[in-house]
Amino acid sequence: MLTIDRATYDGIVAHAKRDHPDEACGIVAGPEGSDRPTRLVEMVNAAGSPTFYEFDSTELLALYKQMWDLDEEPVVVYHSHTATEAYPSVTDIGLASEPGAHYVLVSTREHGNNDGPVEFRSYRIVDGEVTEEEVAVVAALPTT
Repeated sequence: MLTIDRATYDGIVAHAKRDHPDEACGIVAGPEGSDRPTRLVEMVNAAGSPTFYEFDSTELLALYKQMWDLDEEPVVVYHSHTATEAYPSVTDIGLASEPGAHYVLVSTREHGNNDGPVEFRSYRIVDGEVTEEEVAVVAALPTT
């Protein structure tokens, strides 16, 4: 199960809506080994596409160096789908290279960047196997 605080959830949704009609992407880092998503990092979709996302390699390398220095790891890897449901595509599954991460997909297909709900779902993707998991949105994460 993914447990995420309300501010981070809202930040991911706002990023997805703001970038619509292009896909948004980013990472939520957290302390190594904690499974606690604590630091939202919005990334640039280098593909600039409504049907595909790609992290900018320079930006991604800088983030990984920063996470390494801070003893963090990617707890959540997220992106949006603008015209389809929040389910990993074959391409998404192929790009999933962090077996310990939660892969969050946000679908903005119903309301785009307007007010209205989004579809927010989380998955574990390991060796090409996709498993959906529950998402618990809490006011704040426990400090331990």
